[in-house]
Amino acid sequence: MLGSLPVPAALRASVPIIVAVNKCDKPQADPRRVKQELLAHDVVCEEFGGDVQAIHISALKDDNLLALAEATVALAEVLELKADPNGPVEALIIESRTDKGKGPVTTAIVQSGTLKRGCILVAGRCWAKVRFLFDENERAVTEAGPSVAVQVVGWKELPSAGETILEVESEKRAREVVEWRSHEEEQQKLLEDRSAIELKQKLHLEEYRREREGFSHLSWRQRKAALYRANKTRFSMRPSERVENEELSLPLIIKGDVDGSVETLLNILDGYDSQEQCHLEVVHFGIGEISENDVNMAEMFGGRSSRWRSLHVLMEVDVFEPELGSMFENSVCGVGLQPQEAGRFRFDLGQYQNWRLSDWRCRGSIYGFNVTASRSIQQLAAKKGVPLRLHSIIYKLIDQLKDELSSKLPPHVSQNTVGEFWSIHCRSDLNQPTGSVYQNRPYQ
Repeated sequence: MLGSLPVPAALRASVPIIVAVNKCDKPQADPRRVKQELLAHDVVCEEFGGDVQAIHISALKDDNLLALAEATVALAEVLELKADPNGPVEALIIESRTDKGKGPVTTAIVQSGTLKRGCILVAGRCWAKVRFLFDENERAVTEAGPSVAVQVVGWKELPSAGETILEVESEKRAREVVEWRSHEEEQQKLLEDRSAIELKQKLHLEEYRREREGFSHLSWRQRKAALYRANKTRFSMRPSERVENEELSLPLIIKGDVDGSVETLLNILDGYDSQEQCHLEVVHFGIGEISENDVNMAEMFGGRSSRWRSLHVLMEVDVFEPELGSMFENSVCGVGLQPQEAGRFRFDLGQYQNWRLSDWRCRGSIYGFNVTASRSIQQLAAKKGVPLRLHSIIYKLIDQLKDELSSKLPPHVSQNTVGEFWSIHCRSDLNQPTGSVYQNRPYQ
């Protein structure tokens, strides 16, 4: 089924929509409910009088996949969607990866023109002279027309998924295009860096002026002495102590089998919002197997971590009158208050988890999705203390990453007042009974 995010994007682009309701093989599946929910997005299926086709499929059991393909072809014929097989090639990269025998490989869908062996292609800052073309069954083909998905071999560097492929007339022209795009990207990066530097200089100048305002009435000798006293601790530190980062951090190296997997993991990490408590830094990301360089990089960019333990907290309360003590014992011992001795009770606050004890320097972690590490790499990582987290299911990788981050974050302490108790001292003075409340202590 189309998610809530792609539906508005498809409507804004004014493109035809076909709804594929997946997981219909499950007993609790309710395709009609799915189509009713799509009405909120102005997507009206044929069942409700609209013109949007809805196909019930099961990707796990390959149910109705042929019907989905036939519906797509029929819609393209009705709308007369055709592409020009002549002219320069234009294609879209849907996946990219590094193969041991083939090198950089991209999977692309041809949008116009006919892709052939020997074509000179440009995508982003990469270019290629097509050496081989493979279809979806890994069979070599000599050409691919519009709407055909093929694997392209011959890239000098690996382009990213989502890049547009354009055909150029010669290798010289391809190099010129790549150099011009690289130059433009570098200029854009320089402008961004310059803006950041100017903003930093402005902030430093404002801070400097604020510091000077407090010493404007002093003479230059008094001002110098005051500034020295204010900055004495900072100036007395050695350079190594000044540059050492004391904040908790978790350096990460992300490796994946294809570009789409790495991009998905990076998008998930962008949602991390606790940088002020534990700094999450992606040191390196890439495609391919775990290498020795990855292990060395994880060791080099190690950060600081913390050790946490659980702590059981008890609170003792004094009650001054024996009569009140017995009343207190009968009334509130059921919620954690236990009598210890005459006039003293112990209130159990429970167990605090993750109590911080100490800090130490940790290694960076390597997370790999659908990649492997050779025995020598595993031994090297174990020797250097670099943890290898290799997964074939992305949800398990994300869960382990969350657990590792949670173990480094300080505990979240919240207070909830559930009630309060009063200690009352009663006495009789001149046969006039009086009562005075002398203690009001809320418990949390």
